[in-house]
Amino acid sequence: MTVRTLQEPGRGWLLRLVIAFAFAQGAVSMARPAVSYRALSLGADERAIGVITGVYALLPLFAAVPLGRRTDHGRCAPLLPFGVVLIAGGCALSGRAGSLAAMAAWSGVMGLGHLCFVIGAQSIVARQSAPAEQDRNFGHFTIGASLGQLIGPIAAGYLISERDGAMARTSALALLVSAAVAAVSFGSLWRIEHRSAPAARRAGPATKVPVGRILRARGVPAGIFISLAVLSATDILTAYLPVVGEHRGIAPATIGLLLSLRAAATIACRLVMTPMLRILGRTALLTTTCLLAGVLCAGIALPVPVAVLAVMLAVLGFCLGVGQPLSMTTVVQAAPPEARSTALALRLTGNRLGQVAAPASAGLIAGVAGTAAPFVMLGSLLLAAAGLGVRSGRQDRKAGAAPAVPAPRPRRRPTDRNRA
Repeated sequence: MTVRTLQEPGRGWLLRLVIAFAFAQGAVSMARPAVSYRALSLGADERAIGVITGVYALLPLFAAVPLGRRTDHGRCAPLLPFGVVLIAGGCALSGRAGSLAAMAAWSGVMGLGHLCFVIGAQSIVARQSAPAEQDRNFGHFTIGASLGQLIGPIAAGYLISERDGAMARTSALALLVSAAVAAVSFGSLWRIEHRSAPAARRAGPATKVPVGRILRARGVPAGIFISLAVLSATDILTAYLPVVGEHRGIAPATIGLLLSLRAAATIACRLVMTPMLRILGRTALLTTTCLLAGVLCAGIALPVPVAVLAVMLAVLGFCLGVGQPLSMTTVVQAAPPEARSTALALRLTGNRLGQVAAPASAGLIAGVAGTAAPFVMLGSLLLAAAGLGVRSGRQDRKAGAAPAVPAPRPRRRPTDRNRA
């Protein structure tokens, strides 16, 4: 992706959305490891870290579908600044919190703000992109998230220091800085949503598509589960790699660089996603990357040197870059047209369910079997996602589904025009 590509006529909104998302996600990616380090400075153990990480997703778990319903029959853009306010407030107040309970509560506020921003932004991309452009536009949109995930952990790692017992103060500073980073995204939140009324509003009274009907649509369950597995892997990597670093004697700055290396590889993946789709197709690409990511996640449990860990995280980041944008397209194209925002919200509900259950399970496993054990659990989850991707692809072939990426149109020769 280049700036010129995003500035093509009618696509300036996508460039502004990517920039805003980069700052919002950067704030969250900076705050998440900072929350873990601050909780450690307040006496938290692995189980407490798992609970705090899970609370981040608890409020969004119940709010996603109502927000999706509202967005299906209204404007999407108002959710963006509202989400930024909640992200900034949650970051700042987490930095001021003096107890683990308060940190968990403000972490939940941060998660709710992130959910509001993402639902609004994804709905805008789905609504303003032609079907043939959705893979590309969702891929470009998620580059904003990857940019934030690239810069945020590096900034957190350099701000946080454990020397002379300074971790409590420096982690609080990192959380306050992340609040300021979130506020910067306000500068790009203008003229993102087209002013034309959505089709659902022009058609008359809003009709709610039952959730069961959306979930029964072929492709929706697979898209939700794959997204859940990929996001759980990213989330636990962000929250638990600092804990692994503490046990293996890896400095916070190095952990920040490792997390950012993973994010950089994810960006590289999304830059070349369109040619990969043309070569492999959506099903093969999803299945292969989930399979390889599962093996690499389990490999993090091994006490490998930092250089080997860096290589593993780079390849893992490349593989994890596929799941999110392609699962968005899968869900949007499989859902009823009048319920696409609700379908995306259900996908996010699955994500948040994974963010609640996976860290809580990881905390319990880490408390019993050690800090590296949660990565084995993630490997199993990603392997299950790969199997579901294969099964979904077989069902699509039996049903005669259209290919994920249309074949390029043949160019007409000058003689063809003469004959016409």
